[in-house]
Amino acid sequence: MSDVRVVIVGAKGQVGRALARRFPDAELLDREEIDASDAGSVARHDWSGAGLIVNAAAYTQVDAAEDPANLAAVRATNVDAVRNLAEVADRQGATFVHFSTEYVFDGTHDGPMPEDLPTAPLSVYGQSKADGDRAATAVERHYLLRTSWVVGDGHNFVRTMASLADRGIEPSVVADQVGRLTFAEDLAAAVVHLIETGAPFGTYNVTSDGPPSTWAEVAEIVFAARGRDRSAVSRVSTEEYFAGKPGIASRPLNSLLDLAKVTATGFRPRDWRDALREYLDTLSS
Repeated sequence: MSDVRVVIVGAKGQVGRALARRFPDAELLDREEIDASDAGSVARHDWSGAGLIVNAAAYTQVDAAEDPANLAAVRATNVDAVRNLAEVADRQGATFVHFSTEYVFDGTHDGPMPEDLPTAPLSVYGQSKADGDRAATAVERHYLLRTSWVVGDGHNFVRTMASLADRGIEPSVVADQVGRLTFAEDLAAAVVHLIETGAPFGTYNVTSDGPPSTWAEVAEIVFAARGRDRSAVSRVSTEEYFAGKPGIASRPLNSLLDLAKVTATGFRPRDWRDALREYLDTLSS
């Protein structure tokens, strides 16, 4: 990739930071450098020679997205920006990489969800991501990586649970949403793998590997790693957790993505339990 100009948009997010480490010579863009939702801002940027454009920016505040006052901001980041960047990639003949989510599904599928499962989002956020996906996949040379439960360098569930454990707080955590964690470093590694191996363009599910888990199980592992008893985590249903909380987005209960397609390319995601232990070690150091 050393002879290809790489541009990473959304470089300060969890995935963007991991990508920046994998592409040390890349041009890193964030809100301060470009408003990707503004076609004029995108047009004014110099894209000459760009062979790989990676969009790691997203509006991910799932519940805030339900507020009509935020709809324009959600659509600007998750749809308009994707379309603008996709059009640049198409004109440049560049490869376009974009990241999706299991929230484009309704979570009723029995078992791991394949890439070609029809979308049926339950939330404003999920719908915006599904619409952005259509813009991304309109580019001939595209990789759409669908992922779930992302953990990286920044605010995330694992860091929150570690903080609660350290402060002696005993949280209630949902135990009926099933999926796998995805570590941003592994997601970035998958991008490198797909590009360097010349894998067929298209949509790929990319999460960590290993057995299905729940948010509650992850929380219990984090608590144990911080020296707390697993019983400090109370297991509750999604319905119980959100009872009496208005403006909450509906969540898919099944977030488990089928990894057969990406593993067929030779990419082997880490087991989420091993990756979680390594990640927790970095929080302790």
